Amino acid sequence: GVGPSDASPDEGVVEDLPLIDEKAVEQLAEGLISHYLPDLQRSKSALQELTQNQVVLLETLEQEISKFKECNSIVDINALFSEAKHYHSKLVNIRNEIMMLHEKTSKLKVSGINI
Repeated sequence: GVGPSDASPDEGVVEDLPLIDEKAVEQLAEGLISHYLPDLQRSKSALQELTQNQVVLLETLEQEISKFKECNSIVDINALFSEAKHYHSKLVNIRNEIMMLHEKTSKLKVSGINI
């Protein structure tokens, strides 16, 4: 006869599991997706916009930095020119002083004073 030893050990367990209605699972999943999807899509488009704005901002910053570098080099050139003018005027002054000294010594020599 059929005794307890002949029963499969899994038999009772399978019967205890509730029957899963696949249609219900599908509808629940669709419900969840339709609930969260619009928010996710809005977030996605907002993130894309943010990323595009960041790219534009980075490009603008790079342009401004290059302008700033150009301005810096112009300032350096201006400083160099003003320094050159300064040294040129010093040289002119020194030349004038040498010429004056030369004239004085020439006059002294004409006067008969040996230097």
